[in-house]
Amino acid sequence: MNTIAADLEGTLTIGETWRGMAAWMQAHGRAAQYQWFFYRNLPGAMAARLGLQDKRAFQDRFMEGAAGLLAGLEQAELAAMSEWVVTNELWPKRRQDVLDELLRLRQDGRRLVLCSATYQPILEAFARRMGEGVVALGTPLEVEGGVFSGRLRGPVRSGTHKAEHLRKFLDGEVLYRAYGDSLPDVPMLELAEEPVAVYPEPKLRELALQRNWRVIG
Repeated sequence: MNTIAADLEGTLTIGETWRGMAAWMQAHGRAAQYQWFFYRNLPGAMAARLGLQDKRAFQDRFMEGAAGLLAGLEQAELAAMSEWVVTNELWPKRRQDVLDELLRLRQDGRRLVLCSATYQPILEAFARRMGEGVVALGTPLEVEGGVFSGRLRGPVRSGTHKAEHLRKFLDGEVLYRAYGDSLPDVPMLELAEEPVAVYPEPKLRELALQRNWRVIG
């Protein structure tokens, strides 16, 4: 039991990938393209917010569609965009108390794996901020001939897909501890000997209390 796993958005940061991407596109002359995509998806966003459709399912479709906005970027450009999103959105809004706890665990010899629906290059950029050896298991992007196609390489890594990705990575190892903030993180949390709900949304908080899971925040 040497490995710990943590979700990203809501757990390690209150920043959001889509906000960072929107700001990056605005700063790089692509504002109109993003606005068209955003307003096309606004009815679905409102329906998800009002509980008229599944929020996670909408978010996954949004992530899949938003990837198309980056089609044509070369790998170096994709990496630069990812660093920009982390620098300007995700890292400034980090939950330092949670990061400090993870640092102490790493100093004790634990391996840290970040598991997120966030695009793989962005998750890798965040992982680098946390120190050498932090593993990133995000949503992979399809790159052909050094150029991003605008498509995902497989499903968005949320919910059961996230947990299955982590399970394969562990290859039989028992997960020591897992951190998450929302119900879609439950399949990942259930893999751990010690699940931790981090600043949880109300439904996860209720579940965590029922199961006597530790709660932060």
